[in-house]
Amino acid sequence: MNKFGISAAIMAGMLSVGFASLAPQLVAQQPATTPAPSPASTSAPSLLPNQAPSQATDQNQAPAGQAGSAEEPGFKITTTVNEVNLIFTVTDKHGSFIPSLKQSDFALLDDRKAPARVSSFTQQTNLPLRVGIVIDASTSIRTRFQFEQQAATEFLLQVLKSKSDRAFVMGFDSTPTVTQDWTNNLDGLQTGVNKLRPGGGTAMFDAVYTACRDKLLDISRGQEPVRRAMVLVSDGNDNQSRAYMDDAIKMCQRSETIIYAISTNWTPSRGKGDDVLQKMAEETGGRAFYPPSVEEISVGFTSIEEELRSQYALTYTPADFKADGAFRTIYLFANDRRYSVRARKGYFSPKQ
Repeated sequence: MNKFGISAAIMAGMLSVGFASLAPQLVAQQPATTPAPSPASTSAPSLLPNQAPSQATDQNQAPAGQAGSAEEPGFKITTTVNEVNLIFTVTDKHGSFIPSLKQSDFALLDDRKAPARVSSFTQQTNLPLRVGIVIDASTSIRTRFQFEQQAATEFLLQVLKSKSDRAFVMGFDSTPTVTQDWTNNLDGLQTGVNKLRPGGGTAMFDAVYTACRDKLLDISRGQEPVRRAMVLVSDGNDNQSRAYMDDAIKMCQRSETIIYAISTNWTPSRGKGDDVLQKMAEETGGRAFYPPSVEEISVGFTSIEEELRSQYALTYTPADFKADGAFRTIYLFANDRRYSVRARKGYFSPKQ
């Protein structure tokens, strides 16, 4: 779980009135389990009132309470454990990104309650990237492997545009292997991709679990805000993992990592593995891509790069927060129901 700043006193005053009246109204619409969107008009009330002008931010402006940029010497962001940083994407029915929306255009429930405070809302964020490239190197994808390597290299060349961005490369067959640790050195990353060799069984869930636990979770605490993502290239079939799919998903949620899955199944019909990739992407706020041929796999990488640069960031303090390690559900939607919001379904609170 990310950590955040505290909103100004004037924000707290606004929230204490607005949330008290609006939260029961939306909670009543939710089922007892995981919330699901209910019909609403485009003028539905917002659980996220507008911030004061001094708090509004954009991609070239730091959130309130933060001075300078991550590039400046001595720059440090101080956060508290009971705050949540939520990265999300908004698209229309055609999948096109919707820019320039305001905080008042959204409603949010955390553990079926409106947040106690909202400290920042940022449009089209440009946070540093932390990207894990996790590539299926099992025998089942041998005929497609060389093109996967080429496309992954092209993706890294496109997406790592800042000195503050970092990536690592992991391949997996029956076991996961890191061939290049965290770096922004493109030559090193390309070498890491080229080191991979196909062969062996497929332990995809183990690889996702390990990548999140060992590589993405350890950078999610006490650091500057970053955008964590995993690009998973596989056909989605698993025949050797000790971990289950739910284990892998939960570890992604603990490390606050979005999965972007690119299927290497190019048969005319969707397979069971494709459904697995779709599930893992949806639960973490990501997206699954199904290129129709090996030649078009790079299209999926291009879409991921575009999305990573076209997202919103919301920082808030949950109501009734408890540091008990429990899973808390997140329900975020746009008041204009023509738009779809894609965000992670929840997070694990820290355990003291």
